[in-house]
Amino acid sequence: MKPPAARVLLVEDDPALQLMLRYNLDKLGYRVEAEADGEAALEKLEQFRPDVLVLDWMLPGMSGIDLCRRIRSNPQLRDVPVLMLTARSDEQDSIQGLDSGADDYIVKPCSIEALDARLRALLRRVQGTHDVLSFADLRLDLQTHRAERNGRALTLGPTEFRLLEFFMRNPRRVFSRDDLLQKVWGANVHVELRTIDVHIRRLRRALNEGDEPDFVRTVRSAGYALDDPA
Repeated sequence: MKPPAARVLLVEDDPALQLMLRYNLDKLGYRVEAEADGEAALEKLEQFRPDVLVLDWMLPGMSGIDLCRRIRSNPQLRDVPVLMLTARSDEQDSIQGLDSGADDYIVKPCSIEALDARLRALLRRVQGTHDVLSFADLRLDLQTHRAERNGRALTLGPTEFRLLEFFMRNPRRVFSRDDLLQKVWGANVHVELRTIDVHIRRLRRALNEGDEPDFVRTVRSAGYALDDPA
């Protein structure tokens, strides 16, 4: 079984194929974002951290191979699993794709069932590596539900833990109160926006001790971000 709403970034320049893949992956329960070229994909990755990347080999401008190498050279992205979509069936081509850093590849055209099976296999394979999140001296263990800062155990309520997990999965990105309400509490939960400020204050109190820098940045009229202090 794949995790609920596993996040997929699909990079495919063929509009019809992109639409078909996105539609079918949405139906299977994935949360899908799509881009048509490598540069746009890199920009998207600054805002959207996928659980798996589905990457076409032949892209305009930057090839899928080059994009995969760029991702593997980025410390923030190098552990994102990559499934390469390719029309090339030659063994040497598949070796080149894997050598560039792809975790797996599948030859087009392929059935959505085959693609889903490859994605689920990749997600199972990397499940253990995504149990611990880190940012600066913060560490969040999702399996044991423990949080630490510089080795010091943090006492977090359930909501503060979810807030910190969300921020650590999306570091340095500013989220409005509405964003946080949707992403952390959920679309069907009725919470007043000022309640978010209360939980942010609780999170700050739990994270910061003495002269430690405050990683939770308030952006006036915009929202909050987990960021390196100025």
